[in-house]
Amino acid sequence: MIPARGFEGREVAVFGLGRSGLTAARALKAGGAVPVLWDDSVSGRMQAEAEGFSVEDLASADWNRFAALMLAPGVPLTHPRPHWTVVKAREAGVEVLGDIELFQRTLDSLPGERRPKVVAITGTNGKSTTTALIGWVLKQAGIETHVGGNIGIGVLALPEPTPGAVYVIEVSSYQLDLTAGFAPDVAILTNLSPDHLDRHGGMEGYVAAKSRLFANPRDGSVASVGVDDGWGLEVAVSIKDQWPVVAVSTRPSPLGAAEITGGAGWIEVGDAPIDLTSAASLPGRHNAENAAFAYAAVRALGVSHEQIVAGLMSFPGLAHRMETVAQIGKVRFVNDSKATNADAARQALSSYDRLFWIAGGRAKDGGIDSLVDLFPRIARAFLIGEAAQDFAQTLGDVPHAVCVEMDRAVEMAYRAAADTGREEVVLLSPACASFDQYPDFEARGEAFRAAVRRITDEEGTP
Repeated sequence: MIPARGFEGREVAVFGLGRSGLTAARALKAGGAVPVLWDDSVSGRMQAEAEGFSVEDLASADWNRFAALMLAPGVPLTHPRPHWTVVKAREAGVEVLGDIELFQRTLDSLPGERRPKVVAITGTNGKSTTTALIGWVLKQAGIETHVGGNIGIGVLALPEPTPGAVYVIEVSSYQLDLTAGFAPDVAILTNLSPDHLDRHGGMEGYVAAKSRLFANPRDGSVASVGVDDGWGLEVAVSIKDQWPVVAVSTRPSPLGAAEITGGAGWIEVGDAPIDLTSAASLPGRHNAENAAFAYAAVRALGVSHEQIVAGLMSFPGLAHRMETVAQIGKVRFVNDSKATNADAARQALSSYDRLFWIAGGRAKDGGIDSLVDLFPRIARAFLIGEAAQDFAQTLGDVPHAVCVEMDRAVEMAYRAAADTGREEVVLLSPACASFDQYPDFEARGEAFRAAVRRITDEEGTP
């Protein structure tokens, strides 16, 4: 754990007692602060009390006591309306912050020679794979590396800083909204497309939140930005006078900065192409882009070209992101549960010429309308969750079945794929949030894996 510095001996209100909230409370306490916790959930409060924290209804508290409000990222800061704790904090002149800001302030309290390096990754799609890939390459190069944030372990639950270490942190737009001083050494924006618009008041607010990653350039810092979408290009142009920018693109960019281009199975650094076809966990154009971001980040930290290439080739992949979970006969099952919007599903669908597609859940704005050009690749679709009927209408003449439940979708997809006698792919890439049926995309991916395992057991396949 990283003891959170800067609030020694002072009371800090903490609202939202999920993973990040409780972790922040533990870190504040370890750093000498006096956290006062509250959550609307009785179970959250009970867990806090069981750990010995002070639990107090913040609705009736005297907010003049508090030095800050530590807000969990899932709690609305501005839209659709500020949470009541935010209103009370602002009325009392109490600053509102999140775990990434606590992390930054703790690093700022260290002498320069003890400060580790920080690589921060955000974007609409690809950020988790890029985060895991950077962490993997650094570890293979023999560098002490800690990976966390919005992926896996909360940032304050990572080991305490040591000289020479590198923290590789995935940060969401919600987390960035709660930062003021975050200053990573390498800042990466993978791409931008409409997402979480209800929480940011529209696309302008969403882009502004993501752009906070670049608010505090420091000497020696490097930015890497995906510029294939107009929003990313605008961000890159807006920061290029303050940051050295490495543009990542699938085509030559108009930015006029250093760039890495990539396509399915390769990336090109300067005039040196890197062949990724033997990197089994990095299929498709989108993974070439992820590899390009990883290359730019790790090279900026002084790792050699040869070490980076070796790390890319040995990357084992990320759970729930284009993850092959089983092969039954000629049918391969691919878990892409992390595709929670249409743009993410596009990356998966584009990786296969033909597939049996499991999709659905709680739809985002626009549903799957933007994927129409990829429908010819779909041999048959199997639809689950709230969006099943709407997606069926959008698919039109594309063969499909409304299954609603995961088990039925997996079973039907397998039977349909196996009946062809060909090499086939059954792809879970929902293009939806999971919250209609599952608490998160990880649980949805595990449900897919379990359904495949049941078929494996029935078929007697090892």
